[in-house]
Amino acid sequence: MAPVPIVSLRLFAQAREAAGTGSTEVSGDTVGEVLATAAQTFGPEFAAVAEACRVWRNGEVAQAGDPVLDGDEVAVLPPVSGG
Repeated sequence: MAPVPIVSLRLFAQAREAAGTGSTEVSGDTVGEVLATAAQTFGPEFAAVAEACRVWRNGEVAQAGDPVLDGDEVAVLPPVSGG
């Protein structure tokens, strides 16, 4: 059985504030597992913010079921309001 990948999780704006950090390393086989692990680590406030965010893997829009590999970067970007 292969080891679970470790990815770099980058957090921006409200996600960074809710987690108390801008980056960390998280394990998971998919983008969804990475986010679930982060939600367990950082708590319900982070989980609520993350639900409204766009998620990118290695610079491309990602879905929860997308697989991740060791060294991938998963970024959580809250929606931006402008005016």
